[in-house]
Formats: sequence, C-alpha cells, structure tokens
Amino acid sequence: MLNKLVLFLTILSVSWAVASDNTLTPDNEATELPHAEVVNYQDAGLQLALQDQINANPHWNRLIRQKRMSISLVDMSEVGATKYANINGDHMMYAASMPKIAVLYAAMDAIEEGDLRLTKEIEKDMWLMISKSNNAASTRMIDRVGFQRIEDLMCNPENPFYDKNGIGGLWVGKRYAAGGKRNPEPIRGLSHAATTDAVAKFYYQLATGQLINEKRSKQMLRYMKNPGLHHKFVNTLDKIAPNATLFRKSGSWKNWHCDSIMVWDEKRGKNYILVAMVEDPDGENIIRNLVKPAELALDQRATLVPEINEDEILITADS
Repeated sequence: MLNKLVLFLTILSVSWAVASDNTLTPDNEATELPHAEVVNYQDAGLQLALQDQINANPHWNRLIRQKRMSISLVDMSEVGATKYANINGDHMMYAASMPKIAVLYAAMDAIEEGDLRLTKEIEKDMWLMISKSNNAASTRMIDRVGFQRIEDLMCNPENPFYDKNGIGGLWVGKRYAAGGKRNPEPIRGLSHAATTDAVAKFYYQLATGQLINEKRSKQMLRYMKNPGLHHKFVNTLDKIAPNATLFRKSGSWKNWHCDSIMVWDEKRGKNYILVAMVEDPDGENIIRNLVKPAELALDQRATLVPEINEDEILITADS
C-alpha cells in the first residue's frame, strides 16, 4: 500500500496531501494562498540552529566566509509553522546541472500555453533530464523551449527567480552540449547559475501548487520524484531515511557541486527542503555530509536568550 503523507501550511490555513502516487495535490480548497516567497517564513530559531551546526565545522565555516558555500533550509514538518533559514542564500554561484529545473518549468509553461505538445518523446526527455541528469535530453528540451522563454520565466516580475538588477538567481544560458548559442546571465556571465534561495523557492512553490498551477506543479514533481542518481544528499538519505519520498535535482562540474531535495518522511515526521552549493574539490562529500547537521538544526531549535551581555548570542538546543 502506498503511503499517504499530509502537509499542512497552516500559517495561511492551507492544507495539502500527497495523492496515491505520492505527488502533492491540494487536500481541500484553500481560503488563502501561501506566500509565494519562501523567505517570508524566515525563522530566527532555525537560523541560529543552522548556523550553529554549519559553523561547528572549521572547513565549512571557512567556505561560508569565502562565499564558496551556501545553504537554504525549509522546515515544513510542523503543523502551522513553516520555517526558513539560509546561509549565503542570496549568493549566486555556478550551478552545473541543478538549473535544469528551470528548463522543466519552461517546458511545462509551454505545454500549459499550448506552445508545446506533451508527447511520449518529450515525457521521456524530461524524465531523463531530471532523474538521470542526461545532458543530451536536456539540450533537446532547451532547443524546444528556447532561451528566451526560460529567461522570461526566470525574470517574470510577478514571480521572479532571477533579479537582473540585484543578486541574480536561477538561470540557464547554455545548452548542455559543446556547441551552440549562449545566453549568459547578465551579472557575472555564468551559463548555468543559481542561488539556494531561488531553488528553495522553486521547490516550495511546487509543494504548494503555485508553480504555474496545481496540475502542472504536480506533473513537475512526478519527474523529480525517486531520483535515479544516488549520490550527494540521496546517498545519506538512503541510509537514514530509506522510507522517505524524495524529490530532487543535483549538479556537479569540476569543483562546483550542488544538490537540492524535498524530503517527505512520514515515519520520522520530517518534511523539509534542503539546497546546498559548494565550490570545493571535496564538494561531493561535503554535500553528502550536510544532511545530518541540517536535520539536527530542524530538531534542535536554537533560541536567543534575553538579557545577555552587549550583542552576544547564546545558542541553546534541545537534546
């Protein structure tokens, strides 16, 4: 029997459930939509707990200070309290294959608008692009939707994932092939870029049915479910959460490594989004080892203690 998972975003009185195929669908009609911007759920306790966990590792702390590592974490486990935290979450980095999620978004938008027909060939290419991170399939999908559509969606003022006049964000400006036209992002000239904030927002809007609409959000989640590659985050989660449902997209190129995942773990009572980007030769292992500290941050809930000396912060945690 397939598990039934339930997610309540009750800050805004919205209830969601996972259908029999384990993709997220609305459980009842919402009286009010959740925030489109997940950063609106910034939580001081989760922020301090995440910083405490990450800074405890001297190498990670150094990467954070050098802007070579960024993390975003969304806790959706507790009824009535979505929480968000990040470290360097608005710092744009080279993101390798992780921005293929933007190609998936553009393809679904084209299908929704009637500009692209959902054939078996396209379904297969979208699955290969996301689950297997297949570059040939990704290039075919980019050629079908075009750079302009991707850019327009990423820079849509009504729901932006990229800020041309500020911090940048999620961007695809090159085919995943040796040749072809480039459309690099305008701030740093990166071909494939992201911030962990933008990617966390992408997952959050999928989870709450806001990306295009509920139907298309559900379809996109199906392509991201049960990833075909078992490295980085998934390598650790296979061991500590073998029964969890995972939605995921990762990427690596040379010293740049990134991963993004939504974890739905009914058995352990953990529902969260985790995104990380690292520039380091050992980035694969660093990302693999981030899962447990992130989950400790979810569990510990560091708190500010009042009446402390000057501007010092004392972090306490429940065991």
